[in-house]
Amino acid sequence: MHWLIANGYKGKIDLVYIDPPFATGGVFAVDADGRVATISKSADSEVAYEDTLKGKDFIDFLRARVALIYELLSDNGSLYLHIDYKIGHYVKVMLDEVFGAESFRNDITRIKCNPKNFARVGYGNIKDMILFYSKSASPIWNAPKEKCNESDIAKLYNKIDANGRRYTTVPIHAPGETQNGETNKPFRGILPPKGRHWRCSVEELERLDAEGLIEWSSKGNPRKINYADDHLDKKIQDIWEYKDPIRPLYPTEKNLKMLELIVKASSSPDSIVMDCFCGSGTTLVASMLHSRRWIGIDKSEIAIETTKKRIAALSLFENEKEYEFLTLTNK
Repeated sequence: MHWLIANGYKGKIDLVYIDPPFATGGVFAVDADGRVATISKSADSEVAYEDTLKGKDFIDFLRARVALIYELLSDNGSLYLHIDYKIGHYVKVMLDEVFGAESFRNDITRIKCNPKNFARVGYGNIKDMILFYSKSASPIWNAPKEKCNESDIAKLYNKIDANGRRYTTVPIHAPGETQNGETNKPFRGILPPKGRHWRCSVEELERLDAEGLIEWSSKGNPRKINYADDHLDKKIQDIWEYKDPIRPLYPTEKNLKMLELIVKASSSPDSIVMDCFCGSGTTLVASMLHSRRWIGIDKSEIAIETTKKRIAALSLFENEKEYEFLTLTNK
């Protein structure tokens, strides 16, 4: 990454996603037949990478890389750091030091696998975490949404009008009083409740009522009508279910749909996206699929070869001269 800073990329990268080692103490290998292995590996397997740093050594290792990432990020840039529950809280403290605690956006819980029934003292672990930071208060943000399913619609919109349309109602007032202004005037002879104000002007409330979008209760309380067919999308929350591939190309390969979500949410079509622990190249593939430029870095030769093959298989480039990998030692 020093090379990138020296060659004009400082402040030019809008999104970095990294899935670094998790301080597990394990050795990750690929067998001759392509089978990814950790503990149980054959004699002819080749080591993809070693995850042997622990404790303070691991945090220091990661801090040095994160400091360089911070320099490379644009003012509108974001970092997503994928880590596990054993070390993640220590990593967050380090990220607060580098980025500033005010730059923390989310601790995203990622459901990674099916439930386990291992015999041990403790609950089964089916999750890991993604720490989301932005360099400034105004990062690139394309709010991700997903379609409501029938169950969601039935739950969220539990009323049905005379025409068979599903709907729900919400208050037309909000916390906080206003002394002078349009939002504290009477609406149909009613003032906002004590300590609250109308969410919009009385003129707008009159328009909504005229269009049949205000529902009046038996006690004369008004609420705004929201129809399900006007709100078929819902905002994605901070618990994601993106399970790892059953037959990964590379150890700890992550779900492509998850990376597509991150790329779309926190970058633009003209953005540069970077993954400096690129592994099998999932971040790069997601970037390519959504017309982003990308930089992939890894010190593992197996990772580089796996990523090259995966990108070539997409057939999005006319020849290999259109892209180049930087095989660095993460220094």
